[in-house]
Amino acid sequence: MGFFKNQFSNVVEWEEFRDDMIFWKWRNREIKKGSKLVIRSGQDAIFINNGKIEGIFEDEGVYNIDSDIIPFLSTLKGFKFGFNSGMRVEVLFVNTKEFTVRWGTQNPVLIPTPQLPGGMPIRANGTLNFKVNDYVTLIDKIAGIKESYLVEDVKIRISSVLDQLLMKWISREGKDMFNLQANASDIARGIREDLDMEVMDNGMTITGFQVMSFNYPKEIQDMITKTASHEMIGNLQKYQQVSMTDGIASGKVKGGGAASDMAGMMMGMNMANEMMKNMNQNQGQNNQNQSQQSPAAKEQSAPAASSSSEGNKKPNFCPNCGAKNEGANFCPNCGHKLG
Repeated sequence: MGFFKNQFSNVVEWEEFRDDMIFWKWRNREIKKGSKLVIRSGQDAIFINNGKIEGIFEDEGVYNIDSDIIPFLSTLKGFKFGFNSGMRVEVLFVNTKEFTVRWGTQNPVLIPTPQLPGGMPIRANGTLNFKVNDYVTLIDKIAGIKESYLVEDVKIRISSVLDQLLMKWISREGKDMFNLQANASDIARGIREDLDMEVMDNGMTITGFQVMSFNYPKEIQDMITKTASHEMIGNLQKYQQVSMTDGIASGKVKGGGAASDMAGMMMGMNMANEMMKNMNQNQGQNNQNQSQQSPAAKEQSAPAASSSSEGNKKPNFCPNCGAKNEGANFCPNCGHKLG
């Protein structure tokens, strides 16, 4: 009896697991008494009988089917294993993680624009995220006829409508056709909503859509770069003057011919004129300051000069002998020094 028990026992598990596989179906085999169900992290196990969902098991672990699973199945709760009979059901394993897909336009999308009658040829690339969210719809529309389903299958379906959605939302949200990256988030939001409606009937949902870059033809990209550089320069004359000054300072503008020599000479003359102009302005400012000296300052200097002259004035009579002084330095009577 133990021999037959071992022969009939089996394990129900995802045998062909791949990271890019959305679901895989275990089918056309009987589940015997003593069988085990193995659910790994990131997986759900769905028991299906005659196309109808019997039960969904989400927690990872190892389960005894006859004791841990059958009592919870919708219409198979009273199922009894016989000696040679088993339970014939399908088990659908679903990958519950969020998938990330890189996308890119295979051909340029012609966006209508007044500047180009034939339309602006634009390529774009980015990423999108999706996951399974409706098991009933998934089984009804896809799992009922497929043994497995890959991320590549979803990508093919999305790529078939992506060009039209890009044209729609770039035309609607692209405020500046030559700088679409500025409105990338609004364009991506609109595309995500439309793509979500597209895959909803497969039991999936788009959880994210990102536009990484918009790419223009080389000729148009060169024009955009040139226009941007001119806007950054702003005052072209000032830019040329600064460039010439930098060239002279670095020694790059010298000995390159008559044009460069003349340019250097003119630049030097202009610099010299500026220096003289500044010197004249400073000199004029000093003279103006002197001429505007306050009357109080003049009055303060006047007494000083007066006191100086009074200190040198000679006395009228000699203090030694009393003889009259006629302005001499020495007294004519006694020879005493006066002043």
